[in-house]
Amino acid sequence: MEIAGLLYEGRMDGENATMCRAPRAHVDVASTVDTFARFAKDQYNDMVALLAALSTKLKSSSNAYTTVDQDIQGQMNSILDCGRYVAPENR
Repeated sequence: MEIAGLLYEGRMDGENATMCRAPRAHVDVASTVDTFARFAKDQYNDMVALLAALSTKLKSSSNAYTTVDQDIQGQMNSILDCGRYVAPENR
């Protein structure tokens, strides 16, 4: 969860994203920044889900590091078992 917090703090600054919108910036720049910001948000959400799922598998001194109810654990296992990497250029 600490890593997810660090990723959250490193996200695109809202002020920078706002300043890059048309008419403040060229239309092409605004479009590219918007595409990047949406991609970065998607990547952030994927990473948080992955880290949360992995945290349920950690063990510390033979005790569970994180515990969740059975339904949530099933969803986390599904992320780990069925998830697949898709390269950015193939999205």
